[in-house]
Amino acid sequence: MPKKVLRAATIGVLVASLAAQLTVPAAAAPSKLKWGACPPESAALPQVGCATLKVPLDYSKPNGRQITLTISGVGSLAAKHALMVNPGGPGAPGIGTEQMVRVGLSQELYDQYAVFSFDPRGVGASTPVSCGDTSKLVKHPALPCTPANAQQEAQRVQLAQRIAAQCGKYGKDLLPYITTENAARDLDRIRIALGRDKLDYLGYSYGTKLGATYATLFPQHTGRMVLNSVVDPLVSTYRTGFEQNPAFEARADDLFQWIAARDKEYHLGKTATAVEALWDKLHRDLAKKPAGGRAGAAELEDVLASSLYTDDLWSSLADAIVQYRQGDPSGLLTITDQFALQSVDPGLLAYNCIDPGWPRNWRTWHWDTSVSNRRAPHFAWSNTWFSAPCAFWPVTPKPSVRIGSTKVPPILLIQGRRDPATPVIGARRMQAVLHGSRLLLEDGGNHASYLQQQNPCIDQSAEKYLLTGRVPTGNVSCPAGGS
Repeated sequence: MPKKVLRAATIGVLVASLAAQLTVPAAAAPSKLKWGACPPESAALPQVGCATLKVPLDYSKPNGRQITLTISGVGSLAAKHALMVNPGGPGAPGIGTEQMVRVGLSQELYDQYAVFSFDPRGVGASTPVSCGDTSKLVKHPALPCTPANAQQEAQRVQLAQRIAAQCGKYGKDLLPYITTENAARDLDRIRIALGRDKLDYLGYSYGTKLGATYATLFPQHTGRMVLNSVVDPLVSTYRTGFEQNPAFEARADDLFQWIAARDKEYHLGKTATAVEALWDKLHRDLAKKPAGGRAGAAELEDVLASSLYTDDLWSSLADAIVQYRQGDPSGLLTITDQFALQSVDPGLLAYNCIDPGWPRNWRTWHWDTSVSNRRAPHFAWSNTWFSAPCAFWPVTPKPSVRIGSTKVPPILLIQGRRDPATPVIGARRMQAVLHGSRLLLEDGGNHASYLQQQNPCIDQSAEKYLLTGRVPTGNVSCPAGGS
């Protein structure tokens, strides 16, 4: 998620100064949470405090090997409410999210809520999973995402196999236990350590799956829960990718139309079709001659996908294209370096690839991607390569929690109608399985927009829910927000 500029006001009381107030109930653990400075490599500001908590690696063996969670918090531990935040991913570090959320709250919420986050198991400052040094595996410019022939596809498949094998070599002790269910059980340990009977929670993107899993497992301890940009609870992670592909294609058309409407500024085409044709020519040109020796066709596809998460990035992308056409690749290279040169993400793969439903026969992947490519030619193969190591994952998949229960209290869902990363069908299905939940449906396509975009319709409805615990009487339709 893009981060907002922090307001000048003090972010909150230093959590470390209140350490004496926070103890873990004896039934949960014999120790106290000791608050202090956050790890220097984390994204936390100095006003944020951090603590560590031991939890079982394997919850079926609670007295066996323990791993460490690092928790972050901002605000007073005596606050009426404690809001736990997960930024998504999966496998994204949470430390640093707490202050971003708290400064976006209204004054009334700011006064009532302390905000917490954590690096989930396997990630960052919590016990991390490793795939070793993968810098030699992933090269840039990368091979084209859409293979021109069987040899290019085979090279991509071999890379996925090597990544999976190396993750298995370095992470074999942890990988079987890096699951959404275990992360949800970790959340409950954190709730107990914070001395709270209920878990108040804000989850973005994958964080909606984590929150809904928690609510299913621990409905009696589920408090006020906001799920923004909702993951589909009824399909496998493999199938989720094929839901995303046409949604990304539709969102790309929104971008091309936006650029076309500003042809007097950018001169990239007067219609969406003309802009798309220019984009495809740029794709072909970069395939032949990568900009700066690192921004090729594959990297351009990653840049496009990343830019579709929020229209805040559209002007920068259009400016970069204009500059490139004028002989200056610096803007395009800056965007490429920011969004398209990622290496292997061990945490993301660990959480995703342990899920059931990944085909082990590559022919299934090839067929499904080829079919999807007809509707989503800019994204189908790129999305497949993103998850391809899961076809060869060295750990046996674990059954997922079946999300949903009549015991779950009402939950507030927030969804952009044209959000490409979590298509709207997922939010509708989540509402169907979380009985009594309500859906705030925004006309825009920005991903994880609550508190990141100025939208009074969304913000006021969510604020009322967080203050009262009462969801709206029915679903709410909201106009697209600004930034």
